[in-house]
Amino acid sequence: MNRLVKFLEKNISGKKILSLFTLTNVVYLFMLFVTIPKTMRFSNEMKLLDMLPTGYNRDYVNELFRTLGEHGREIYLTNQIPVDMIYPLLFGLTYSLLLAYFLKKLNKLKSPFTYLCLLPIIAGIADYLENIGIITMLNSYPDLTETIVNATNTFSVIKSTSTSIFFIALIVIFIILGIKFVKKK
Repeated sequence: MNRLVKFLEKNISGKKILSLFTLTNVVYLFMLFVTIPKTMRFSNEMKLLDMLPTGYNRDYVNELFRTLGEHGREIYLTNQIPVDMIYPLLFGLTYSLLLAYFLKKLNKLKSPFTYLCLLPIIAGIADYLENIGIITMLNSYPDLTETIVNATNTFSVIKSTSTSIFFIALIVIFIILGIKFVKKK
């Protein structure tokens, strides 16, 4: 935990976090408004695998990839996935530092709450593993194995679960900070 705290303390300047937050969300908005819609034009309203927080199965993957067609699968592989290989690093770093910043404001940075800062990193790692699985499936389609689909699905669920827990923790910390702020007045 000492190494984690040292890393966080060294990097939790407001300017650095604001810059990272801006860059992270520019990349996210680019995916949301450019690369995801470009890919989904071929999906007939089916959601992409990265957008299914509760997971999917082999039948869904087969149907999605069939519906996307060769051109849609190529767009997924060459447009959406490359941008989504930048985002997990930004997400993990930015949101770990953001949470650390607010924990420091509560004088809780050197407490077990610091481990909450690992949630965005776990989500980022799971996102990379999910992307590797999607790349593997796109490249091997139509020969999808149950093993690769299940592994990729597991990483998708880990990503969405750790992200959800992180945002719940962040909201709770915001509420605590708000209460602390109101009590000071």
